[in-house]
Order: sequence, then C-alpha cells, then structure tokens
Amino acid sequence: MKFILGRKLNMTQIYGQDGSATPVTAVAVRGNVVTQVRTKDKDGYEAVQIGEGSRAAGRIAKAQIGQWKDLGSFAVVKEFRAAAPSLKAGDKVDASLFKAGDTVAVSAISKGKGFQGVVKRHGFGGGPRSHGQKHSEREPGSIGGGLRTRVPVGTRMAGRMGSDRITVKNLTVVHVDLDDSILYVSGAVPGRRGTLVEIVSEE
Repeated sequence: MKFILGRKLNMTQIYGQDGSATPVTAVAVRGNVVTQVRTKDKDGYEAVQIGEGSRAAGRIAKAQIGQWKDLGSFAVVKEFRAAAPSLKAGDKVDASLFKAGDTVAVSAISKGKGFQGVVKRHGFGGGPRSHGQKHSEREPGSIGGGLRTRVPVGTRMAGRMGSDRITVKNLTVVHVDLDDSILYVSGAVPGRRGTLVEIVSEE
C-alpha cells in the first residue's frame, strides 16, 4: 500500500500518443516526512504518520515539538492505517513512490458553499412559474402534512453545503513529473486550489 500527501494545484489535460486528451488534476507533493511509525506491539495497531508542509515554530504545541525533535515543523500531520516495515521516522516520501497507471483513491475536503437552498443543494425544480405564483420559484414545497404532525426524519431541506470530506475511488495516475514533484491524477479531485489531498493506492 502506497500513500502520500499533496496540495491541489489546478486542472489541465494531458494528450496521449493517439491524440486523445485526458482531463487531469495536478497535485503538488512536497515535504512529506515520516514522523512516526506505529506498531501492533507498542500501539495496538499498525500505521504510518506523515507530516507535510511547514509552519512557524511558535505555532506548534510543545508536545509536537518534543515528538518531532529535529524532523521539522509541519503544517499538517496525517496517519495512514497501513503496515510499512521499510519506513522509519525521518524517512522522506516523494512523488517517485507512484508511477503512471497506478489506481488510487483520493480524499480531500470539498469546497464550502455556505447555507444553500434546496434548488442548489438537492436539485429541486422549484414551484411553477405561472398561475399566480409570485415568490415561490425556489421554495421547497410541502414537507409533510397529511396524517403526520411532524416532519419526517431525513427530509431534504435548505442547509449548510460543502466542506465535507470526500473520497473519490478508482482514479488513475496519468503522469508523474519528478522534476517539479507533481502527480497528475485523472478526473476531478475535491476541494479548491491549495486543499490538502490524501492519495492512497488501491492495490
């Protein structure tokens, strides 16, 4: 199992030998360092902790400073539940870990859209545009009634939209740029530019 942290850059396209264009998302991979390796004997489970990016030392908790010591000051630390006997604290993980053709699952926080109505949030059609309708074009309509005296659980209504952790599976690594340390992953990846992206192989 292979895993890495990156930052979403932008979308572009890569042309194949036959001239076909494949839409891809560019993910920059920089500064991945193994901060801790958890074992079943010591921690009760197997996992690898990876730190990414950098942060001012004054903004890091003393406990983390004590744990990381001279490894660096990371912007974020993520843990991957996987056995990696070849890795140890201080090892660097870079884009060369992946190759073109690898099937991966990508996780990230989607774009936040704030409080939205049912038309945008759930795709409702809204009310009719005729027969005396004046202010009901984007209203949700009935939410119950009939024999009930309550609103059914799970009724689709207006509310907060976005800012959710999304995992997209069965994506393919189309190209690996080792010079600039960028992975080009097929299709769309959740989040805005600069969003932290977790890439895990599905092998």
